[in-house]
Amino acid sequence: MTDGHIAKIKVGVSSCLMGEKVRFDSGHKKNAYINDILSDYFEFSGFCPEVDIGLGTPRETIRLVQIDDEVRCVGTKTPELDVTEKLKASADNQKHWHQDLCGYILKKSSPSCGMERVNLYKGKHPDKTGVGLYAKRLMENFPQLPVEEEGRLGDARLRENFIQRVYVFARWKTLMAENLTMQGLQQFHAQHKYIFMSHDQVLAKELGALLAQKGTQNIQDLADHYLAHMMGLLKIIATRKTHVNTLQHLQGYLKTHINSDDKQELLFNFEQYRKGLLPLIVPITLLRHYFRRFPNDYITNSYYMQPHPGELMLLNGL
Repeated sequence: MTDGHIAKIKVGVSSCLMGEKVRFDSGHKKNAYINDILSDYFEFSGFCPEVDIGLGTPRETIRLVQIDDEVRCVGTKTPELDVTEKLKASADNQKHWHQDLCGYILKKSSPSCGMERVNLYKGKHPDKTGVGLYAKRLMENFPQLPVEEEGRLGDARLRENFIQRVYVFARWKTLMAENLTMQGLQQFHAQHKYIFMSHDQVLAKELGALLAQKGTQNIQDLADHYLAHMMGLLKIIATRKTHVNTLQHLQGYLKTHINSDDKQELLFNFEQYRKGLLPLIVPITLLRHYFRRFPNDYITNSYYMQPHPGELMLLNGL
């Protein structure tokens, strides 16, 4: 299954990563992968909360400081410059367009936009336990929204995980825009079952059980409960072991169609992948070959073997 029917997906991004000169030194941090690759698939909405709250360019740098039990964002040279509440309000004021997003890429280490490991000063020396105040409020307002930092996109597994979550969330939003039915929820789950399994088999079963034991629960409440569990599951990084388990389940649909030599070839490729000698795309390509010869409607409608556009080549790095 492909995502050809999905137009460019709306994703928020820190403006400096798009090349906008909004940094404290009037510079930018243009990211080549975001601008040259992802821009073909994502419709980016750039935003800089520091500029939004009236800090000019160039400007005094700001930092997170621990004052008693509270984290404040203040000027590095002018402690009286406290923009804590303004940064929180900036995030709240963007809800009208944040709600249309399917993902957000933030600037690492930023006291406003950093997703994690931001310097937090407790006295003269910082530790990396802070979260940018705009980013923190964004994630509080939209806890299921896929969020990542540009620095972590350099890691193949984290990059694939984030982009996969964006595509799953986009398909979910498409489902929610339609007349929500139990049949629609069950079909969505069936299409993504093997993606879920590749992250955590036990949690994938629990997710399916939510739909099997719906009882008299309101369908919108059920969908909200399902979404929270699904996005939590998808944050778990899939491993070679969990992928091999998933690949073996898919092979089961071919057991009456392929001969012993073909089965041995599949198992050999699974094992080579498990050992790190092949990328995931190799056993998946082999499975695609067999399913083209022996089509199965359930597998044809599943997203596991093509969770995002093949041109991104994300499975080549896993």
